[in-house]
Amino acid sequence: MERVTITGGTGFLELNTGGRAELPQSLRIALATGQVRLPLAETLSDLLALLVDGQYRISGPQRLESLDLVPASPWPDDDDARVTYYRTAIRAGHRPVAVVLSGTRAFLLDGHHKISAYRAEGVTPSVVLISGS
Repeated sequence: MERVTITGGTGFLELNTGGRAELPQSLRIALATGQVRLPLAETLSDLLALLVDGQYRISGPQRLESLDLVPASPWPDDDDARVTYYRTAIRAGHRPVAVVLSGTRAFLLDGHHKISAYRAEGVTPSVVLISGS
């Protein structure tokens, strides 16, 4: 687990705003392939900069058996091409990584298609958890 202090965060991902940010391609690729490098604070720096200022803990990637998620945006259709792509990757043994903001409720920040694919394949999802300290 890593601890990180956000100062100068934009607060874009403050959950009551309903905002959606486009992540940099390098981060999207790392999450899609499961090749998330340590330290997590450095790898996820563009995403973390979207949070409100404060103290956070980051852990993972880890497999979570029980995950009651609140999506930050609508769930994709089950037959969506991206879900199919991730289902194929999961069947081949890859573990794409979703990003969850954990607190009173767990909000899925990135990985809606990945979680849909994991659920469809009956495989425990791999996630990075961000939580306030």
